[in-house]
Amino acid sequence: MPGISARLLVLTICFVMLAEVFVYVPSIANFRRNWLNDRIQVAQVAALVLDAAPAGAVPVDLERRLVAQVGALSVAVRSGGARRLLAVTDMPPTVQKDVDLRDSSPVRLIYNAFETLFSAQPRYVRIVGPGMDSVEFVEIVLDETPLRDAMLRYSINILVLSLIISLFSAVLVYAALHLSIVGPVRRLTSSIIGFGANPEDAEGAIRPSGRRDEIGIAEQALSAMQVTLARELREKKHLAALGLAVSKINHDLRNMLSSAQLLSDRLSEVGDPTVQRLAPRIVAALDRAVALCRATLTYGRATERAPERRRQRLAPQVEELRDILGLADDERITFETQVPPGLEIDADPEHLSRILLNLVRNAQQILQDPDFPGPERRIVVTARRDGRIVTVEVADTGPGLPASVREHLFEAFSSARPGGTGLGLAIAAELVAAHGGALTLVDGTEGARFRFTIPNRNGG
Repeated sequence: MPGISARLLVLTICFVMLAEVFVYVPSIANFRRNWLNDRIQVAQVAALVLDAAPAGAVPVDLERRLVAQVGALSVAVRSGGARRLLAVTDMPPTVQKDVDLRDSSPVRLIYNAFETLFSAQPRYVRIVGPGMDSVEFVEIVLDETPLRDAMLRYSINILVLSLIISLFSAVLVYAALHLSIVGPVRRLTSSIIGFGANPEDAEGAIRPSGRRDEIGIAEQALSAMQVTLARELREKKHLAALGLAVSKINHDLRNMLSSAQLLSDRLSEVGDPTVQRLAPRIVAALDRAVALCRATLTYGRATERAPERRRQRLAPQVEELRDILGLADDERITFETQVPPGLEIDADPEHLSRILLNLVRNAQQILQDPDFPGPERRIVVTARRDGRIVTVEVADTGPGLPASVREHLFEAFSSARPGGTGLGLAIAAELVAAHGGALTLVDGTEGARFRFTIPNRNGG
């Protein structure tokens, strides 16, 4: 199948030839009328010469040569109300058609021209044209064959000229369109095909040429789409590899956690007060870890399980983070809780613990960074109830988040910390959304402040 360039070339030739047809039609009619008018004028001059000479002064041979010069078989004029036959070469045959040049519409002229051009048999026509001075009109009878031959020669010349113009125009149009449209479109097509063969290679994305027209806009849109798609495919591949790795280690990890559970059960028998205080929390943490392994990292699947909500006090959940994350023994970081003791929240206990754990652990990791220059290292968890909604905030005195990561902050693998997985905030945001709430970053604060809301269930 011919390409766009070949079709443009053919279409250009066809359109130019079509335009030449509209030029040719009136042109051939005008050529025929001028040819006949020339014969009328020559015939009138010859008629004036013959009429001015005394009777018998013009030899018959000269008279015949004058008429033959006109190209007519007979010449007649009308003057003073009388019609006179001035010259006859031979007795004219039967006249097949009369043509009056004095009153002819454009449509009539075109029709007569093509009738002459396509006549199959030789014809004799009577031509009547306007006269000069006292002559009212001039009438000649002639053979139409020389006129038809002249019209054919003229038509061939027009055809050859039209073909030359068409080819020249087509080459110019082809070159212009190839440079401005076809070439860039081929570049777009090649980029799409090449990118389709290796969509994870962002280097294969098209480089915009900087044009400001529609093709330039298409290049910019295609480049942005290719870069975005390559990044997302790499992230999906990373996620698939993560899921495969988790599925392989899940069995062994569950066995090790089961052994740790047995050891924690034995710790509960130790009489030390500190052990008695920490042992139940260790057991609870191990139970949650075993449940997570049993689900095989539920985030790696499409959705989390639906929350099993119940009303519970929020303060113990927050205080539990102090021991789970080792903040009680970390002298560098101050962990403050400003949660009313009687404040209750309607949420899934496991989900709520994971939300708080992800947010507080992110803040802890930022403040534990040896490159953090801040003199004050503090994490503050606050909570309040506004009607049916409980609002919880986790704030730190760290360096805050750069603007470059805020747009994709709650997407998987979009970590603001070097070496981070970028899953903590994504998991927390999904769990909050499952409760009908929202997790957001509060702007305009020192450090980073995350706020999430959890409304009561309808009627709760």
